[in-house]
Amino acid sequence: MQENVPNPDDPEANLDEGGLNIKDLPRYDKKMIRGFMRGFGKIMILWLISKKRQHGYEIMTQLHESAPYSGKMPSASMIYPVLHKLEKNGLIKGTWEHHGKRKVKYYEITPEGEKSLERIRKIAALGHEKGKTNIWREFRDDIFSLKQE
Repeated sequence: MQENVPNPDDPEANLDEGGLNIKDLPRYDKKMIRGFMRGFGKIMILWLISKKRQHGYEIMTQLHESAPYSGKMPSASMIYPVLHKLEKNGLIKGTWEHHGKRKVKYYEITPEGEKSLERIRKIAALGHEKGKTNIWREFRDDIFSLKQE
């Protein structure tokens, strides 16, 4: 059985479900999307590790499969420095294991990492304060299509 592989010459091949061809976005839009994804990278990786103990390649695969645009898989040169920094700061702990002839480093969240995620959740969930609007919640709901109609 042949896999359903998109034809790169087909203008419809890279359309997402909304009919938007990511490759045709203006350069600055693509740059903003990449910057947005990079900005949340450390928190996203910490959160992924909090869900289950895993190794770097698993994390790269999850990020690639969930990317809102078709592109290259996040490279090791992007992921591993983040993992090393999180480990250096005590938010995750890496343990080497043997898998046949290979050694693989699995990461798990530490109690300090859990506390850090909880602080981030509290900041992200701040509600309305006296006389102020919650622009972050409005932004999140609008950009991530979380509005309940």
